Amino acid sequence: MRNRSIWVISLLFAGALGAAISDYDSAKQKLDRIESDRLRSGTRVELTAREMTAWVEREAPQGVRSPRIQLVAPEVASGSALIDFNKVQKAQGYEPGWLMSKLLSGEHPVSVTARVRSANGHATVDVQKVEISGVMIDGKTLDFLIQNFLLPMYPDAAVGRPFELGHRIEKLDVEPASVGVVIGR
Repeated sequence: MRNRSIWVISLLFAGALGAAISDYDSAKQKLDRIESDRLRSGTRVELTAREMTAWVEREAPQGVRSPRIQLVAPEVASGSALIDFNKVQKAQGYEPGWLMSKLLSGEHPVSVTARVRSANGHATVDVQKVEISGVMIDGKTLDFLIQNFLLPMYPDAAVGRPFELGHRIEKLDVEPASVGVVIGR
């Protein structure tokens, strides 16, 4: 009886691992098709939250663990992860200062909710809320973190301002079941 339990647990684990691998492969294939710039105008590519989570799990930088993507409502997505900010900075080639290394040492549960609007080949991401280690960050404090932590590390990040989607993407339809990537021109 014990051997049967171990076999069933092993089979379930292998099935879950296979699902994660196939979700990653599915997302990767879809993203590769979009980036090939060969999709016909009007093509719609659907990415599920599971596919996006599997892709982020595999592609996340060092210092980011257990990322999850959730599609909350139309135009609203959230993400969460355990983040070691010092490791992320070091992986990007930055050496954190003494104060920041003390404040941000170790892993912290982080969640971000954002509104994503897009049309005519451009999108705008408006951060609605951020929570780090159970502390809600908003308003001027959130603006400070974006200006003094996020943008110096990722100068191409476009938060609260329109940016071009590229690869002939006309718009992103964020819905609770999936994100539809609509190809234009």
